Amino acid sequence: MSVKTEVNGDVMIAYLSGELDHHSAKQIREEIDAAIEANMPTLLVLDFKDITFMDSSGIGLVMGRYKVLSQNGAELSITNPSPQIYKVMQLAGLGRLAKIEKGGLKNETVK
Repeated sequence: MSVKTEVNGDVMIAYLSGELDHHSAKQIREEIDAAIEANMPTLLVLDFKDITFMDSSGIGLVMGRYKVLSQNGAELSITNPSPQIYKVMQLAGLGRLAKIEKGGLKNETVK
């Protein structure tokens, strides 16, 4: 599991890859939180394009980033989840916390 962050103005994108599970969630959380603290974005985009597996630790990672961002008045968006991960996110209620965009279509927000 790895994460690469990119900042463009007030927007930070975190490109996640590999398996997002209890073994990798802590490291990824720490890296994203450090980048949030350093850049103070108004929008964090979590790109799930290269995530091959996600368990409940991934849900916790998203919820925790939402909490950190909302304390600073920032927003969270999720892009490119696989159909299976999208379904898990919807079942967990993440659509109430963040916009979830499927397939990289920027204007096709799925709720």
